[in-house]
Amino acid sequence: MPQVSLTVNGTPHTVEVEGRTLLVELLREKLSLTGTHVGCDTSQCGACVVHIDGYSVKSCTMLAMQAEGAMVTTIEGLAAADGTLHPMQEMFREHHALQCGFCTPGMVMSAIDLVNMHPQGMTEDEIRHGLEGNLCRCTGYHNIVKAIDAAQKLMHPMAQAAE
Repeated sequence: MPQVSLTVNGTPHTVEVEGRTLLVELLREKLSLTGTHVGCDTSQCGACVVHIDGYSVKSCTMLAMQAEGAMVTTIEGLAAADGTLHPMQEMFREHHALQCGFCTPGMVMSAIDLVNMHPQGMTEDEIRHGLEGNLCRCTGYHNIVKAIDAAQKLMHPMAQAAE
């Protein structure tokens, strides 16, 4: 059986996988990192978003073998070793940007990449547009957008959201 070597949340792993194994399956079933959710199996919901080499990717659309040599970060890898939450996680908590929580890991991972791609800041409309591809069936997105707006100011203090 083929092997894939990758670094997940700072820890190197070499894992035997079938050629058809999806990255989300490797994370959940082989590495027991169940924070990455499977919501739709069709790349529609965004619950499976992880970072590959710093960029958000829907892990249900990527074969595990495609991650050979990659640095993968899951929701479990965001908080500091002492438990301090990433600013995006903290703002989601502070702004009550979740209800059932199913979409939250993918939403947080997508939001971090979105903010990093726009260090100059974004308006609420730009944040909403940037969240396309991430579905939340509970919140109506209002508090999610507020959390991302607050987090962008923490992550890029010199940025001012366009008004």
